[in-house]
Amino acid sequence: MALASLAARSCVLVIVFGLCFLSISIEAKRSSTKVVNFKWEVEYMHWSPDCNEGVVMGINGQFPGPTIRARAGDTVVVELTNKLPTEGVVIHWHGIRQMGTPWADGTAAISQCAINPGETFIYKFIVDKAGTYFYHGHYGMQRSAGLYGSLIVDVAEYKKEPFHYDGEFNLLLSDWWHKNAHEQELDLSSKPFRWIGEPQSLLLNGRGQYNCSLAAQFSNPPLSQCKFTGTEQCAPQTMTVQPNKIYRLRIASTTALASLNLAIGGHKMVVVEADGNYVEPFSVYDMDIYSGESYSILFKADQNPSQNYWISVGVRGRKPNTPQALTILNYSPTLSTKLPTSRPPTTPLWNDYYHSKSFTNRIKALRGSPKPPTTYNRRIMLLNTQNRIDGFTKWAINNISLSLPVTPYLGSIKYNLKNAFANSQPPDSFSPSYDVMRPPVNPNTTHGDGIYMLKFNSTIDVILQNANALADNVSEIHPWHLHGHDFWVLGYGEEKFTDKDVVKFNLKNPPLRNSVVIFPYGWTALRFVADNPGAWAFHCHIEPHLHMGMGVVFAEGIYRLKNIPKEALTCGLTGKMFMDRKH
Repeated sequence: MALASLAARSCVLVIVFGLCFLSISIEAKRSSTKVVNFKWEVEYMHWSPDCNEGVVMGINGQFPGPTIRARAGDTVVVELTNKLPTEGVVIHWHGIRQMGTPWADGTAAISQCAINPGETFIYKFIVDKAGTYFYHGHYGMQRSAGLYGSLIVDVAEYKKEPFHYDGEFNLLLSDWWHKNAHEQELDLSSKPFRWIGEPQSLLLNGRGQYNCSLAAQFSNPPLSQCKFTGTEQCAPQTMTVQPNKIYRLRIASTTALASLNLAIGGHKMVVVEADGNYVEPFSVYDMDIYSGESYSILFKADQNPSQNYWISVGVRGRKPNTPQALTILNYSPTLSTKLPTSRPPTTPLWNDYYHSKSFTNRIKALRGSPKPPTTYNRRIMLLNTQNRIDGFTKWAINNISLSLPVTPYLGSIKYNLKNAFANSQPPDSFSPSYDVMRPPVNPNTTHGDGIYMLKFNSTIDVILQNANALADNVSEIHPWHLHGHDFWVLGYGEEKFTDKDVVKFNLKNPPLRNSVVIFPYGWTALRFVADNPGAWAFHCHIEPHLHMGMGVVFAEGIYRLKNIPKEALTCGLTGKMFMDRKH
């Protein structure tokens, strides 16, 4: 069928910038796939991400790490050597489902052993779906140390996106502390508890400004004007556009803590992709982005071409003590050094949750996307609470604070090793009498390393239930990320979930995501099919919260796996087993 004919027959009645958005993917003849090779060394480096020199974790002398770019169906091979002097490392390929390669998921103590100093591990996996992704460290708090980078998967050759654009930019969002990640870990594990505080800076593609501002004349409190030659590690990267052209902006948030809001001064943005899945296009002038999420937006360079415009990113969901991050949308041929004359877009109030929810609820799957099963086989309700263990502050799920074992679950389950982790599974629910609107009556919890064993190919519903923290009138935003799967977001609600809320579920066009937010004092409902053999983390993507125990592990179909590389399992009981077999 001719492309024009197909497009004419499959156009959704949504017109943005005069574009017609296709409701189904365009079929084309199968393309040849490639192997994309990378050779990386992870090391500590002196760096100035926000003009204040500190230590970052970089790759091949770069911060952020190199961008991976491949096409859907390609095989990515990363030969990773650990050049850190005294600690292990792993890298998680966030949003890549690792179908058939769970040992390449990059989660220490779950899918593999940490790579020891001086050792090399080869990650090899297929990027099966086009979209905007990223990668980051998943051992200790190495994401907070700066171990991250972009991973972009283009559509397979001879296929087309369901929207048109003339050019493309990539924006990786992160937050930055002057206190190093090791000291942060110690603070979070101290008694009395020491909170790490808000980040000193927000970074755009690894660049931010501390104690100065690009828009100093509008700063409150006052800041000095940043002055750059353009060669500084913290100098902003401007985005240069041609008037009247349409651009795709890929956005991913690898923040350790901050929920963010993005706006382009004077420009309407059309959301077209979320977490590697197409969505029904909708227009906004600003958008919330939680840690672990990724999006693509389209915008048209349709403003006065003799001016430049602010791109602003500010903090949401927490009382902001961190200034906005700014860079410039530069209209060619206007000089990129010409500062915009207007005030940067104002970030919505940090606790304006109505604004946040109105954006989140507009995200729907593009027509023709896969629909969820109409029923589920098992429902797991996960209560998120802040608790204490022997006076230490922790986060817990169903009153269990996750503590990972020495032996990766993937190996201990595959080889049926005894005493590698707790035999009993965590509870599927919590007490119906628990009052989510008040601090826990009994704040004490326990450590646990038991996991949820899921029947292969079963349909799982997860209800993420938020609650009051230890302090009165405090309930935080929690963005959750599931490894190894996409899930359908069936709905959101207020206060405690009940069976009556099921009627609110969206089974018509729920978006497919790999990351999702739970709002304060609310619930979020998900559905996924346990069809990917492996052991998979499901956790809050706020780095300190995961470090403090806010996560669970799902395992499914591990008995079906063959040829797990021994190099992934050389620690703990599996390492001992391999050694014993040699003798």
